[in-house]
Amino acid sequence: MKKYDKITIILVIGICGFCFLYSKAQKTVRMNDRDFQLSADTVKKTDPLAPDYSKAPLQPWENKFTDFTFHTYVKDGHTLPYRLHKPELKKGKKYPLVIFFHGAGERGLDNRIQFLRFAPTVTFWEKYPCYVIAPGCPAVPKGGKNAEGVWVDTPFGATASTMKDQPTWPMALAMEVIDKVIAENKIDPHRIYVTGLSMGGFATWEILQREGKLFAAAVPICGGADLAYADKLTKIPLWVFHGDADKTVPVTRSRDMVAAITKAGGNVKYTEYPGVGHDAWGRTYSNPEMWDWLFAQVKK
Repeated sequence: MKKYDKITIILVIGICGFCFLYSKAQKTVRMNDRDFQLSADTVKKTDPLAPDYSKAPLQPWENKFTDFTFHTYVKDGHTLPYRLHKPELKKGKKYPLVIFFHGAGERGLDNRIQFLRFAPTVTFWEKYPCYVIAPGCPAVPKGGKNAEGVWVDTPFGATASTMKDQPTWPMALAMEVIDKVIAENKIDPHRIYVTGLSMGGFATWEILQREGKLFAAAVPICGGADLAYADKLTKIPLWVFHGDADKTVPVTRSRDMVAAITKAGGNVKYTEYPGVGHDAWGRTYSNPEMWDWLFAQVKK
């Protein structure tokens, strides 16, 4: 073999080897870039403002809430998702506001799950044009404290509780969101209502204890309150619901608060479902009579 042929072969082999190594290096870079992008890709995380229905399809129980718009409220590093329904506005008219607090089983940041156990409700916003706000409480973060993922920091199975000096951050942000919605919309200040179930029932009682003057009426379901505040709630129309076979939140929580408010001079409606466990909300929210009563209440 001639000398220049050997040189040519060596050059060709060298060039091919270089190309192979370069290609492999570039591929490694591309793979590393891609891996980095995927690991930091926020699209893979739950987006409370724009749900990905292709990955998590709309469920049948969500259908009645599809016109509730998606929002978040951010403060001090915390994010509170919430959904908002607005009525078709007419010039010069103001509308009631209904606030719904979900239970512990519906915590999360997807801004959808908060409606899971509210699904039995009649579409009261069609009969009574109104604003409806449904804040979503995040779950307790891994390694975090209980107060970081609850409306009310209390053992829900306890027979009594004392309200803390300061609300949990989810409750504090929910209260600010409510004030924000009231300030930015055409809401009748004499017709602001609040309801909630289970953990949300506790939230309903707590927001009444903290800001009772704001509300025209309330419907706490299978929740619990601080008996020390009973005399402060005598002027608020209340319809309280609980199942007498509830093993999660003792029925005495509602019985005791109703008795305390009544003793202090209040007039409370109380419905106790015989043989019903923790699910007192299905019967309540699907009952048009309850909603008729609620919307008939006007703060003086």
